Amino acid sequence: RVLRAMRRSYRADRYLGIIERVRAAMPEAAITTDIIVGFPGETEDDFQGTLDVVRASRFASAFTFQYSPRPGTPAATMDDQIPKPVVQERYERLVALVDEIAWEESKRFVGREVEVLVAEGEGRKDDATERLSGRATDNRLVHVRPDAAIGDPRPGDLVVAEVTYAAPHHLVADRMLSVRPTRAGDAWEARTAQ
Repeated sequence: RVLRAMRRSYRADRYLGIIERVRAAMPEAAITTDIIVGFPGETEDDFQGTLDVVRASRFASAFTFQYSPRPGTPAATMDDQIPKPVVQERYERLVALVDEIAWEESKRFVGREVEVLVAEGEGRKDDATERLSGRATDNRLVHVRPDAAIGDPRPGDLVVAEVTYAAPHHLVADRMLSVRPTRAGDAWEARTAQ
């Protein structure tokens, strides 16, 4: 009912079916989504349905938003606008569930090797933690402790590292195992050498 009111063509059962097929083909797929809570007319039962889909989907992460009316949109003039405190409370429950599941999914990586594409500016605390950051093949953010004895990775290079810690929104790999220089790393080095 809410999806129809939002003019979205998909439904929960079809969506979960797609996720099931993706996971059958790629068991390690990190699936993300966008979720809006508090759309006009959303009941507590509707919101519980959203939480049920989140539990079934086991998202690696979700971009979560609180509905807010935008002037000129059909939703801004709909009846049954949800009071801000109700939207806030539902949002907080949603974020807590998404984070709990994301953390459980991230913990599966502890002790495993991941390949990371080193990037510039991915880790806000890289200087303070003496790490470099990048994205794993499933787009998870990974903070890697470099090892000069193995090599000196540059943004654009690929490293293999062992995950030693997991958080809801990132992984930490304190054991770098290898570095593979790339043409992207060469380009970064040429650009920064000027």
